[in-house]
Amino acid sequence: MKLRAYLLMLFTVAVWGTTFVLVKDALADATPLAFNLVRMALAFLVLSIAYRRHWREVSRKQLVAGGTVGFCLAMGYQFQTAGLVKTTPSKSAFITGLVVVLVPLFSIIPKLRPPGAKAPRWNAFLGALLAFSGILLLTIPATGAGLLPDFTSVNMGDLLTFGCAVGFAFHCIALGHASPRIHFQPLALLQVGFCALFMALSMPLSGLWGEHPHMHLTLRLGVALAVAAVLATAAAFSIQSWAQSILPPAHTALLMTLEPVFAWITSFLVMGERLGLRPASGAILILAGIALTELIPQPHVSTAHEA
Repeated sequence: MKLRAYLLMLFTVAVWGTTFVLVKDALADATPLAFNLVRMALAFLVLSIAYRRHWREVSRKQLVAGGTVGFCLAMGYQFQTAGLVKTTPSKSAFITGLVVVLVPLFSIIPKLRPPGAKAPRWNAFLGALLAFSGILLLTIPATGAGLLPDFTSVNMGDLLTFGCAVGFAFHCIALGHASPRIHFQPLALLQVGFCALFMALSMPLSGLWGEHPHMHLTLRLGVALAVAAVLATAAAFSIQSWAQSILPPAHTALLMTLEPVFAWITSFLVMGERLGLRPASGAILILAGIALTELIPQPHVSTAHEA
């Protein structure tokens, strides 16, 4: 049973990593908001069929909790996909991984802490320092002297992706409050359903930054939507929740740190993306910060993808 959980969890992390490249490629045929809306609508349809017997469990309090979690999830994916248009898949994955260090930092505020969670420990602050140092190296080019960062050359896609990490961090915190009170199945239905609803409501706002939502149906777009909706959302959420009930949290956390690694490997093999010495050093520092934050035993908080 444990071996199956390890293998399925590794498969899930690999799927999450490879979707960065798939989605990046598909965005040539669709605008980010349109892609996200169809992705979440399809995922909601799959979950609605799979968990159709659990609709009767939904109460008013669960609707409020599901709406809160779904809003944060929508925020994360909207920023992530919009940022992916203007940055590389591996950069997007490493920056998204910052959610692991942001959650403990936000937990400094007592009211944001999930029930029973304690204040962040020393490793959370050291991990954050390492991760944010890595972000500077990964995203900000050096000046002519080659030492100091040139903040005038920051990529807008990287900034948007950082917004995604903030959104996913609040998603984790919201899940930490909701999951002890709601069974997984109705919570999965509600958060994905509300996520799709908020994405639909945000479509008219896309004109503010010059985006006119559209989709040009192609094979690569269809494959990306199928993988993102069915494998990376509906199936992955279910697999992770099952695996985390069997595996030790530290082992699950270690597997989760491989997500940006899978994204970089896929980007290298498919798109030929290479990281120079400076951004590669930044990526290593981010992984070190994530590992330090996650692998020191501490109260469990749901991860960014956990339903």
